[in-house]
Amino acid sequence: MSPNGSDRSSRRPVRRKLLQALAAGLVLATATGCTSKDFPRLGMPTPVTEEAPRILSLWQGSWAAALATGVLVWGLIIWAVIFHRRSRTKIEVPAQTRYNMPIEALYTVVPIIIVSVLFYFTARDENALLKTSKKPDHVVNVVGYQWSWGFNYMENVDGSTATPKQEAKEISAIPQRMLKAVPKGAEGVYEAGTPGERNPQTGNPGPTLWLPKGESVQFILTSRDVIHSFWVVPFLMKMDVIPGHTNRFEVTPNREGTFKGKCAELCGVDHSRMLFNVKVVSPERYQQHLKELAKKGQTGYIPAGIEQTDAAKNAETRTS
Repeated sequence: MSPNGSDRSSRRPVRRKLLQALAAGLVLATATGCTSKDFPRLGMPTPVTEEAPRILSLWQGSWAAALATGVLVWGLIIWAVIFHRRSRTKIEVPAQTRYNMPIEALYTVVPIIIVSVLFYFTARDENALLKTSKKPDHVVNVVGYQWSWGFNYMENVDGSTATPKQEAKEISAIPQRMLKAVPKGAEGVYEAGTPGERNPQTGNPGPTLWLPKGESVQFILTSRDVIHSFWVVPFLMKMDVIPGHTNRFEVTPNREGTFKGKCAELCGVDHSRMLFNVKVVSPERYQQHLKELAKKGQTGYIPAGIEQTDAAKNAETRTS
């Protein structure tokens, strides 16, 4: 057999494997179970708050930018493979290009432009998402602890502005600038979760946080022990829950239902059990639930967390 014939026969298995790999990739891409409605979200769940579409838009834009960059790079690689292969030029070492200022300027300036654009949109959206109002409709102190979650509903459940007569010591760790968002006369009710709890409707593990649809909710995040991360999956947003430092953010749920939440920070041996549920209901049903907690004797607050450091107490926050 001629040398050329042996070369062609040796290439066939490679081509066959390449075709098999492409076919497998096509099957994986089309058999993921995603519908045409799911695909535009690129793996993100359906947003359930007024703020979440902004996060989804940033996610989609990042994918578009990455895909455009990838197509350009793949195109240049394929072009070089086809038109500068050794069998085509018959040259041991092809001509080398050095000190080409236009090319060097191109591959220096273009990445800077790409990073600058991504930075601008990220900073713009981050600033918008971290804005908190001075008087939200509701304030909930989310307390993370090994290995579950507690929820202090900082509400005036009894309707009297005369109670409580003094600030509860359980929430003394929260900076005063954040407590200003709490309504006057808020004596509060609470839910202290355990890993063994389950939502009665869905059977999903963990305690259930109730929220009203169409009303703003400000979360004050505190920890009793180690760093956790508060993540409600369809909110498309998560934030660290840090001992000695209080974080907060605000959302407005716009879809009723029960959704999954979890700790997104490796916090110890039972991290995987730090699950919870979020139940979004009508404002009337939400108020009824607060009264039900009060009837159970779950009035006041559970301890919020570790005393804040001076740096955390004096931190600047953005309010609208």
